[in-house]
Amino acid sequence: MGRGRVQLKRIENKISRQVTFSKRRSGLLKKAHEISVLCDAHVGLIIFSTKGKLFEYSSDSSMETILERYERYSCAEKQLVPTASESQESSSWTIELPKLTNRMEVLQRNLRNSMGEDLDPLSLRELQHLEQQLDIGLKRIRTRKNQLMLEAIAEMQKKAKALQEENNLITKKLKENENMLAERANWEQQCNNISGPNSTTPLLMAPHPRPPLPSHSGAFQASGVVEEGSGYQTRPTTNNTRIPSWMLNHPNQ
Repeated sequence: MGRGRVQLKRIENKISRQVTFSKRRSGLLKKAHEISVLCDAHVGLIIFSTKGKLFEYSSDSSMETILERYERYSCAEKQLVPTASESQESSSWTIELPKLTNRMEVLQRNLRNSMGEDLDPLSLRELQHLEQQLDIGLKRIRTRKNQLMLEAIAEMQKKAKALQEENNLITKKLKENENMLAERANWEQQCNNISGPNSTTPLLMAPHPRPPLPSHSGAFQASGVVEEGSGYQTRPTTNNTRIPSWMLNHPNQ
C-alpha cells in the first residue's frame, strides 16, 4: 500500500515541527545549490526560523550582491509597470474622455446657433428657447453698455468742470493784469500832465519853487503864462487899480 499525501498544515508538536524544519531546510538549500549549478542561475535563499535564526544561501560570493541586483531590477519594473492607482486614473480618464468630447460638441453647436448658423435641425420650441436666451443676453449687454456710458459721461463732466474752473481762474488773472496795466497807464498820464509835455524833469521829482515876480510900476505880466518846468501860473500884477476901458466894452453886450 502506497504512502498517502501529507496534508499541509501547521505541525502542533514542537519537536516534530523542529525536526521537519531541519529536514526541509537542508533539502531546500540542496535544491537551491543544484539549480544554480545545473542551470547557471543566480540564486539567493533566506530562511528565518520560528526563533528568529537566519539561514541563507547565495550562489554568488555574497548575498549583498544578489540583493542589490534584486533592488535594481525591482525598481526598474516598478517604473515600467503602472501601479494600481495609475491604472485606475487611466481608466477614469478613458471613461471621461467621451463625455468631455460630447460636451464640447454641444457647446460648439450652441455657439453656432447663437451666431445664427445651423438653425435647420432646430424645432420651433428650440428656436423659441434660443430666442429667449438671446433676448436675456441682449438685455444684459445693454445694461452693461449703459452703465459704461454713464460712467464715461460722469468722468467727462468732471473733467469739464475742472477745465471751467481753470478757465475762470485764468480769466480772473487776466482781468487783474489788465486793471493793473490800466492803473499804471493812468498814473503815468497824470504824471505827464503835471510835469508838462516838453519837460525833462523825472516824473517822481517835486516841482521847482516859483521864482519871485518882478515888480515894475505901471506894467503887468501876461495872464495865464505857464513858467516852463515850474507847474505854476503867474497872476497879473499892476500898481494901477483901475480897470482898463477895453475890458468894459465886452463884445457879448
